[in-house]
This record gives sequence, structure tokens and C-alpha cells, in this order.
Amino acid sequence: MEDPVNLGTNLHLQGSNAESTTQAFAVTEESKLEEDHPIHEDDEPVVADTVNSETLDDGSLKYGCSHYRRRCRIRAPCCDEIFNCRHCHNEAKNDINVDQKERHTIPRHEVQRVICSLCGTEQEVRQMCVNCGVCMGKYFCGVCKLFDDDISKRQYHCDGCGICRIGGQENFFHCDKCRCCYANVLRDSHPCVEGAMHHDCPVCFEYLFDSMDDVTVMPCGHTIHKKCFKEMQQHLQYACPLCFKSVCDMSKVWEKLDMEIAATPMPDFYQNKSIWILCNDCGANSEVPFHIVGHKCPKCKSYNTRQTRG
Repeated sequence: MEDPVNLGTNLHLQGSNAESTTQAFAVTEESKLEEDHPIHEDDEPVVADTVNSETLDDGSLKYGCSHYRRRCRIRAPCCDEIFNCRHCHNEAKNDINVDQKERHTIPRHEVQRVICSLCGTEQEVRQMCVNCGVCMGKYFCGVCKLFDDDISKRQYHCDGCGICRIGGQENFFHCDKCRCCYANVLRDSHPCVEGAMHHDCPVCFEYLFDSMDDVTVMPCGHTIHKKCFKEMQQHLQYACPLCFKSVCDMSKVWEKLDMEIAATPMPDFYQNKSIWILCNDCGANSEVPFHIVGHKCPKCKSYNTRQTRG
């Protein structure tokens, strides 16, 4: 993993016990569709619970891959090859051993053909096999071309996101400004950031919107992989890599810096020297006395600052 960006000389201090205050949101199952692929009534997500139970369970959870348990494979429209799922395709076609000119990602919304894993019949995308009648996925979304036998994930399709997510639709709401789904507890409290997840993780650079790894929202509103956020903290980085705002309560650390500065008088040559600083937390520009240990924002009392001019 890439090392987190150095987030300011005062935000990587040893011994900080600050707790994370990040917030979670719904995890994606499939990627966003292009706007020129409208949703049709026949494409609505279906959880198979009304078909014959024997047909429904025939081979259930016995087929699939590490990404999905399903009873079909897909034919990639880009290379006309067969894979268990789009993730299997993307991993194979973007492997380091593949010629860079040949690497590509499947246009998943263009998938039109699937192959039943039980009888081998190739057919158009649909939930029930036209030949043997088996249910190829207890959860099926014709919009996302998604099949999954593991319905414990509580998948649902979000029209706002244009993709399928997991966790139960009743537990999440779609924020039109952030253009993603958040837990209901954040409806009136999350900081809105335009297209909050429509960018790469600032640490590992994987695109967040359709990532299969858990993503968390920092207090500033920017998003990051949860595992990358934890690794940042393990490397004593406590500020957002994008805007440099503190991502947790740093008040105890600021108190320790107060004591360290009080115990470290500057030489006479620097006694009357002042500099201008910008506070990364509140955005205030201030003139403060120069000190080798750190510079405190007079407005919000944060040491998460940077020198702008001497």
C-alpha cells in the first residue's frame, strides 16, 4: 500500500490515543450504469421466493467464485470470453502479466449473455434458465446484470446510485448531493461533499464508488477505504489526505503540545520573530510567534497548521 501523505508536522505525533469519528455507508455490489442505458420494468431486482423450492435450491451456493455464489457465468461483451463474474474478468485482464495494451475492464452494463452452470445452456440475461429452469441467482438485478445466491447480504438496487448495494434498503438513504447511500443515522448529520465517492481512495487509489471493500466517511466528508484509514492511524497520520482536516479528536495532543512549548523557550534571536500560518482545521490565517515545536491557531486552538509566510 502507498504510504499515506505526510499530513502536517503536528499530526504524526507518537502516543496519540484519539478515537476515530468516521462514519460508514452502504457497500456497493455492482458499478454505476451509463446514463444512456435506461432502466426498464423487466430489469427490476428480484429476490426469488415464489418459484418451486426444489428448482430454486438446486445447486444453490455450490457454484460461483470468491466474489459471488451464483449458478451462471457471463460472456464478456468486450473479449467474448466466459468468466464467473465481472470481477473475475477484470482481475484476469488487468493482471500484471497481461500486456498493457490488452488490459481492459468489462463494460458490465453491456453483458447480454449468460451460461447456466448446471446445464451449460447459453442464453440472454435472465433469472431462470430457459433449458433446465434452475434459478441462476436468488437475487437478480437485470439493470446491473447481477446474480447472487447469498441473499443474507440483503441486496437492493438504488436508483439514485444506479447500482446494487447491500445492507437492506430500509437501513439506508440516498443523498443526491453526495450521490451515494448513507446509513439512516446520518440523514441529518453527515457533511455533504459533491460526488463524495466518485473518486479514487486517497491512499490506495482504487475507485471508491464501485469498490467491494468497506468505505468510511471522515468528519470532513471525504471518503476512504476503512482498511486504508486504519493503516493511516497505524502510521500516526490523523488528518484527511485531501483537505488535511483532523479526522479525530486531537484535543489531548494539543494539550501536550501546549506543555511542550511552555517547557521549550526559544533562543533570544527568535523571541520576537512572527510568522503567518493557515489552520487546516478552521481555515483561519493568523500571525503567531515562531516556535520550533509547532504553531497554534489562535481561533480554534489547533496545532494542525502550516506556515504560509515568514
